[in-house]
Amino acid sequence: MNVSGDTLFLGGCGRFFEGNAQQMHNALITVLSNLPDATKVFCGHEYTLQNLKYAAHVEPDNEDVKSKIAWAEEKRAQQLPTVPSSIGEEKSYNPFMRVNSPSVQQFAGKNNPVETMKAIRDAKDNFKG
Repeated sequence: MNVSGDTLFLGGCGRFFEGNAQQMHNALITVLSNLPDATKVFCGHEYTLQNLKYAAHVEPDNEDVKSKIAWAEEKRAQQLPTVPSSIGEEKSYNPFMRVNSPSVQQFAGKNNPVETMKAIRDAKDNFKG
């Protein structure tokens, strides 16, 4: 099964233009996170490095984020795409799929996954990393 759309990006998620944090939480956590880890994710935009820099800002000690940044920088230096990823990979480094993680909740200053989703999306909208 493949997943496409402006919901899940490699290392990030779409903005809440017409939806809200509860809907994004449902899409990412309830639906997509429950797909098999090997499910390939083909997003339509190359935002990987920007998203991963934000992920490192949220979780500076996440080794999966650090490794993925190095991998993505190598790919882009070779003018190669970073897409696709997989659901399993996203669950290891994408902060929007990690809103139940204590480190992501601590960054957000929240202890509720939906409130964490809103807080980290708001922060990402203003991130200049």
